[in-house]
Amino acid sequence: MDVSLDPCAYCDILAGRAEASLVFQDETAIVVMDGNPVNPGHALVVSRVHAGGLEDLDEEIGAHMWRLAQRVARGLRRSGLRCEGVNIFVADGEVALQDVFHTHIHVFPRFEGDNVVVDADCEPRDRRLLLKEAWALQEAMKPLVAAPSAEMFPHHAPTL
Repeated sequence: MDVSLDPCAYCDILAGRAEASLVFQDETAIVVMDGNPVNPGHALVVSRVHAGGLEDLDEEIGAHMWRLAQRVARGLRRSGLRCEGVNIFVADGEVALQDVFHTHIHVFPRFEGDNVVVDADCEPRDRRLLLKEAWALQEAMKPLVAAPSAEMFPHHAPTL
C-alpha cells in the first residue's frame, strides 16, 4: 500500500506545518517528544526523508537514526527523568502496529511499576524448523549484501 500521498504527521512537523517539542535536529533526522507517550521522556527519532517503512529507508539514514536512538537512550538515563531501563521500538507495517507511515524509532524510559506491557506468547521452536527458517532468510538476504561470502552465510540448505 502506497501511503506516500496520505497526509503525514511527521512531514508536517518537518515542514513547520505542525508543532512538536524538538529535542535535536541535524541534516538527516530530528528527535521530538511523543505527544502520546508511553512514559514521560518518550522520544521519537524521525528521518527527514519520507520513507513509509524500513523497506523504503536508505540504509545509511537508518544507521544514523539508530545512532541517534542510542544517544537518546543515554540521554534519558542522564536526564533526571525516571529511567531505570529503556525500550527502543520500531513498528514496520500496519500489523506491526505502525500508525504513522514515516519511518521513526520510539525511545522510551522504563521503570519498575510503569504498567507498560510487552506481551508475546513465545514457545520454544524445534531446531530443524529454525534451521529451515535461517536458510530461507539467508537466501533472501544474499542479493542484499554486496559480494556475499561463505563466512557471511555459514549454513547450507537444511536436510529434513
